[in-house]
Amino acid sequence: MRKGFRIILIFSCLAIFFSCKTEFEKIRTSGDPKLLLETANKYFDDGEYQKAQTLYELIIPVYRGQKELEDIYYRYAYTYYNLESYILAAYYFENFGQTFGASPRREEIDFMAAYSNYQLSPTFRLDQQYTITAIDKLQTFINTYTSSDKVDQANKLIDELRKKLERKAFESGKLYYELRQYASALQSLENLLKDFPETKRAAEVRYYLILATFEYAENSVIDKQEERYQSTLELSDTFISKYADSEFINEVRTIRKKAEIKLDNIKSDDRYKVQSSVYRS
Repeated sequence: MRKGFRIILIFSCLAIFFSCKTEFEKIRTSGDPKLLLETANKYFDDGEYQKAQTLYELIIPVYRGQKELEDIYYRYAYTYYNLESYILAAYYFENFGQTFGASPRREEIDFMAAYSNYQLSPTFRLDQQYTITAIDKLQTFINTYTSSDKVDQANKLIDELRKKLERKAFESGKLYYELRQYASALQSLENLLKDFPETKRAAEVRYYLILATFEYAENSVIDKQEERYQSTLELSDTFISKYADSEFINEVRTIRKKAEIKLDNIKSDDRYKVQSSVYRS
């Protein structure tokens, strides 16, 4: 009896499934724009976005130039967002703004276009082009809709994205240092301080700048060493004066002392004097 009941239950479920599928297919192939629109809207309201999207695609050309098209396109763009297809969502939100420039929904849609790009922003370890695009789009929204109630949210999103870019820059500089690519480490870390002057990592960034400068000098040809050890001293002095309570202070003092000794040795080294005079002549 149990086995027979299970078989009946399975066939009943299959019958319901294929019945539903057949009903959707009947509507999809009906060629009736009004029925397609009504059904698409019902699917959308019920959260069945894939089915709604399929039907909207069929009727968009039919309703082109008619007043219903704005609402159809509005919902159509949202189907992509709700299905987490953010690249296409951003595209269709932006296209809505271009097509229905006078729409009262324009502010909402322009924000959603920017927010879709925000959703595309990946972890800091990956390429950050979407992050940069999202910041640009959100800033454009802020500049365009200065009195919008979404301006505060847009600013918070920009701050979050900038923190991600900052971390990307810091981790890149740190990685260059660990890979002994000291020139690249210096460039990356210096750019970080320029691009993010309010960074809370300032002490740590400057610490790695001192490490990279010292190692860069260590691995330089003799005629470049004096200048680069001198940079280590200058960076160390700045660090000591600004971050006396830093966890890195003792190590910075140690590096400074090493750089000072290296400079003294260079200045008293006859090889350096000969080499230096050759390059200056």
